[in-house]
Parts: sequence; C-alpha cells; structure tokens
Amino acid sequence: MTDVSTELKEAYYSSIKELKRGQIVKGTIIALTSKEVMVDVGYKSEGIILRDEFGDQELKISQKIDVSVENVEDDEGRIILSYKKAREKRGWITLSTEKSEGDIVEGKLHHKVKGGYIIDVFGAKGFLPRSLSAFRSLSEEEISDNTFKFQIIKISPQKKNFILSRRDAIKLEKEESRKEVWENIKKGETIKGKVKSITNFGAFIDLGGVDGLLHIADMSWKKIAHPSEIVAVGDEIEVLVLDFDKENNKISLGLKQMTPDPWTQIEQKYSEGAVVKGRITNIQNYGVFVELEKGIEGLVHISEISWTKKFINLKDAFAIGDTIEVKVLGVDPQQRKISLSIKQLEKDPWEDIEDLVTIDSTVKGKVSGFGNGCAFVELENGIEGVIYNEDISWTKRVARTSSELKKSHSYQWKVLGLDRRNKKVILGRKQLEENPWPKITEEFPVGKVVKAEVVKISDFGVFVKLQDDLEGLIYSSQIEKEDMDKINVGDKINVKIIKVDPATAKIGLSAETEDLKEPKEGQELKEPEEAKEQDSQEDKESKEPKKTEEE
Repeated sequence: MTDVSTELKEAYYSSIKELKRGQIVKGTIIALTSKEVMVDVGYKSEGIILRDEFGDQELKISQKIDVSVENVEDDEGRIILSYKKAREKRGWITLSTEKSEGDIVEGKLHHKVKGGYIIDVFGAKGFLPRSLSAFRSLSEEEISDNTFKFQIIKISPQKKNFILSRRDAIKLEKEESRKEVWENIKKGETIKGKVKSITNFGAFIDLGGVDGLLHIADMSWKKIAHPSEIVAVGDEIEVLVLDFDKENNKISLGLKQMTPDPWTQIEQKYSEGAVVKGRITNIQNYGVFVELEKGIEGLVHISEISWTKKFINLKDAFAIGDTIEVKVLGVDPQQRKISLSIKQLEKDPWEDIEDLVTIDSTVKGKVSGFGNGCAFVELENGIEGVIYNEDISWTKRVARTSSELKKSHSYQWKVLGLDRRNKKVILGRKQLEENPWPKITEEFPVGKVVKAEVVKISDFGVFVKLQDDLEGLIYSSQIEKEDMDKINVGDKINVKIIKVDPATAKIGLSAETEDLKEPKEGQELKEPEEAKEQDSQEDKESKEPKKTEEE
C-alpha cells in the first residue's frame, strides 16, 4: 500500500511550475504596496516586481499580467520578476513576427536622447531621429502625453533595434486620406474640414490631406471686409462642395450656401417706409451699417443721420452693438443694398422753421466747422447756421474764418435770413454792433494826417493800425522804396487819409515824408495790381461757401 504522505508530496510538487530565468509567464497580482507588487505565478513562492516598473499605470488585485522571470529565488526565497522586460520581449516577438519595414505602428515617447527620441512600441524601444520626428510644432507636454503613429524605417531583430519616422507616417496618412477624399467627394454634399490658413480673398480648408478654397464671396450672405470676420485658423467647420477639379487638385467650397438666401423676397419683408430695429455692425466716415437680421445689412448714410447737424463724428454718436430704430428708404435686391434713415423718423424742422428761428433775433450757437469763405454753426435748437466772412467784422477784411472764430466755441449771433434751399440760417456777428463807418468817415476824413502803428509790410504796401480793429493801407505807389526800406513793424509814422470806402472796409493812405509823391489834383488813386489780385481772390472765396471742407 502506497504511503499517503508520499502521494501528497508528489501531488504538491507536480503542481508547482518549473521556472527558468528569462521565461515569460502569466501572473496574478495578489498584493500591492507603495514600493512592490506581489504576483502569483503558480510557484511555491510569490514573485516580486518593483512598483516603479508600472509607472502611472493603474493596478488592481486579481489583475492578470505577463512577467519575465529574472531570478527563481533570491536570498529570501522569493521570485524576482520584471513587468517591463516581459513587455519588451513580447514587443520584440510582435515586431519580428507581425511587422516589417514600411509598416505603420503606434508608439509613445519613452525619453529624449541626443539626436532624437526613444519610442516605446509594444514595450520594445526604438529610435526616432529628430529630423524624422515632425515634432517642431508641438510642445513638450503634447509630445510626452500623446500616442503617435510611426513608420518602421529599419528593423534588426538580431540586434533588437529599429528606427522610426513620424514624418513618413504623416505623409502616408495624408496620401491615404487624400485618396479617400477624392474617392468620396461629391458636388452638392457637405464635408467637414479644418481652417488651415486665411488670405484676403478667402480661407483654405483642410479636408483631410486635400485643401479646398472657401472664397470670401461664399462665406456669408452679408458683405464682409475680411474672411477673419467669419472664420479663424483652427476652426472645424462644415462646408458645401460647390465644385471640384480632380486633375488640377481644386475644390471650391461654400459656407453661406448651407443656409437659405435671406435676400429672397426681401422687398416684401422690408417695404419702403417701414420702420424696423437693427443692430449696428460697422461704423464708417460715410455712414452706419445696421444688421436687420442675420445676413441682411442696410446703410444709414451720414446725410440721413440728422436734419440739422452737418458735422457729425459717427464713432462718438454711435457704438457697434447698439440697437437702433431706422426707416427703410429703398431696397435693391440685385445689388443687395438697403438704404436706411434715422432723421426721417422725425419731422423735418425746416417745415416749421419760423416757429424755431426769427429773423433779426439774437441766438446762441457753437462753431461746428469751416468752409471756404464761411463757418458753420450749430444753434442751441439743433438747426444749422452759416456765417460768411463779410458778416464777421465791420472793419476787418476777413480772409479765413478760422482766424476769427474758434471751433466748438459758442458765440452770440444775429439772424440775418433763412436759406430754405440749403436748409441753413444765415447769421452775422458784426450786426450785433452798430455800423461804425459813419463815425469812421467823420473821424478820418480825406486829407487828415494821423499817427499810426505799422503792423505789416508787404510787397504792395504797408498796413498800419489807426485804432483797435481798424487798419489802413499805404500803397507802394504812395511811398518811395527808400522810405519803405526804413520802416519796420511797430514804428509809429504819420499818414494821410486819401481814400475811405465803407463798402469794402478799406482806408487808403499815403505816408507823410519829404519825398511823398502825391497824386495830382483830380487824379484818381489807383491801387497796385498785387492788392487788386488779393482783394479779388478774397472776394471770390467769400462767395464760394458750398465747397466746404472742415479745417
């Protein structure tokens, strides 16, 4: 009879696996510590793996893993196992039996080395030269955290090394993707893509190895100044295939065609005279663009902003995003234009101008701008007025209005008349005071000699100040050149009154010197041609107020 204890021993030892160094076996995790992982591989004692070999991998009790036997028994009788070496061996088996040069594999960065990177593929370590990495546009974090595709350039199972190329993998992937795009593309169908680049005329969309052009005219039903108003680099969008030419590798795309044309039956929607609300989308010097609905914009021209204000800073008066009420003046579906008005929401004040402005009354208003021979004034009631050069002073000959009046400064004005055609109130400054010329002709009769201060010397004569705001001119014909050369600005000299003309606000003088060349009795005093030309030019400018420009 066989000894029972002997049978039990034989059964026990026959159940124990025979392990050899370098062997890969299946194991079950039975315990976890911060430094070690205990694994049952069916041997008489458990195996130990350092916790660091698993990196950040999450481990669980009863989890099955492949391990490599590094030592059957250590000093404490435990089996020393390696998870990393098992992965590497399995990886090399896979590479040598299932993969060959030219194949695409997935891998992850293990660590950087001089000249490139070490990549983990199935647990085996391969070399990726920096020149073949195509990592230039990626950050260190992106490189470390992501899995990439690589092409096997060279593999040597005997030496257990292989060389990879991400650049060639990307190239192959693009070729496959490009082939797939051209095989499946159809006119009139939608396709997804990514905005690759933006130009002034449109955006190039990467459809997966093939670029299509989304022209600016096909981006939106509304007019846009630049494609960046609609798309940005990196945007993933869905577009419509408008047309394609496989031979020339061209694809035309559309974005606005994904939605109905809002200009269809626009005349029925926005009839002339309708009052609607809209949002300001753009402000230019010539007007304000208002979005009435998505894809529909109208223009409020600057002339349709106000009945009364001529000079308006639109960017001060309005802001992008503001909601305003406007009146539809006209719709042009062919040109895709809608003309709008703000001022026509109110009654034209010139219809009842007499209720607002009375001739000969005194009003207050600030200078809003300047024109040739005039200045424009915004009255307190909002009505626009105009003052011409000849109505500024009784005694000064005003050549430039801006030399006498300050922009944005308020003054008192006398209402002289109403220009209904141009919708302007004619104003005056000098009319606020009594006409001084009757007294001037009495105080400065022809033949009188007075002392005056030289204020200006020109080629055609010498200007002198007779009193505040009253000047006279000694024509060059009335003074010898030698005497003129001796005169300086600020000098006090004796002059004789030889001409007084209230209509033109001119006083003609001669210098009282020993060499004075007086006109003969009965001889008419003639003004030099230079003075006549200047007077003629000033008179001409003062009569051209309509050709305006803000100074």
